[in-house]
Amino acid sequence: MSKWLKPFILLNIIFLFISFNNEKTTYAANSEIKVPGSAANVTKENTYPNPTQDLPELQPGELARKLLDSSNVKIENPSLIRMFNESSVSKAPFAVGYNAKIFLGVWPLNYESNETTINWQYKKINTNFLDNRGEKSYKRVKYYQNSQQVIRGGLTAKVRNSDEVIKLMMHDASEKTTLPLAFQTVIGAGTKNERFYNVPPKQLGYLYTYAPAVNEKGKVTFGEVYLILKGNKKSLQVKNIVSQGVGAWIPVQDYVSFGYITSPHPR
Repeated sequence: MSKWLKPFILLNIIFLFISFNNEKTTYAANSEIKVPGSAANVTKENTYPNPTQDLPELQPGELARKLLDSSNVKIENPSLIRMFNESSVSKAPFAVGYNAKIFLGVWPLNYESNETTINWQYKKINTNFLDNRGEKSYKRVKYYQNSQQVIRGGLTAKVRNSDEVIKLMMHDASEKTTLPLAFQTVIGAGTKNERFYNVPPKQLGYLYTYAPAVNEKGKVTFGEVYLILKGNKKSLQVKNIVSQGVGAWIPVQDYVSFGYITSPHPR
């Protein structure tokens, strides 16, 4: 092997090693929470039509964008941005020396997610049972929702402006899981799924159905928001900034998860 070929091969090996590691890092950064085999999407089969909970991305207008850029704290609250979009401040030709400080209230300004996990057995909502103790062959048990079930989520602790905090948390959790989330969802009576489970002879079969939910944990930042008018200049100032840890359970809409066991004796 020539003395020029060895360095060339070595450089290629280094390049492949770097490329491989970069691919792994990118994959990890873009990885999503996967739906396990025990879960099923029953949107089409659900006898109760749940309303869509999509959270639209609110685009700030020209005034809102200028105000947000002037703030000393990051503002992501869609309700506050909407208020700026619906406001207008006209330029005054004789505004020299004009000063005003307008208190807009105490607002949850932004939310920072620390952990997003899913409990696929958040709430037990149904049991299907099949007695095969007197038979000599296998029988099948399927999921059939016996009664309508309402699954509610909510914050795990009291927090001010809870409705606004929920919107911020929903936005982050939806982006991280790509699952349909809602703080209340319903599984209607008669909802079913074609998946079946075999019950052996001389056994009892129990098919338990659960509603899954996302457990979202993070930090919300509150502050007093002021609109500052100085001449024709407009800006925001945030005072008395407070950060608070917050957690919430957010049900996954139109999904169920199954747990199946067999036993020779009643449970």
